[in-house]
Amino acid sequence: MDIALIVGLIKERLAIRANVRDNYITAIANSVVTELEDEKGLTLDADNANHLQFCVDYAAWRYQSRDTEGSMPRHLQFRLHNLILHARRKNT
Repeated sequence: MDIALIVGLIKERLAIRANVRDNYITAIANSVVTELEDEKGLTLDADNANHLQFCVDYAAWRYQSRDTEGSMPRHLQFRLHNLILHARRKNT
């Protein structure tokens, strides 16, 4: 996955224009991609818009909810579940 593209899209989504938080947002984007690949077993495709947008949305949620407790929003859980099911179906 193109981390620079993910970071740029996160910043667009959150209306962040300055570069002050780029290191932090980049770290979140890297951790999201690593989590999805290593822990969830997904093979992310940089050309798949669904994979890219999920990484952006998930990382943006992690950025915004950094100081709050609570579980992942239902729409993200649903999309993650669908990505995992699709990957398993593709591998069988």
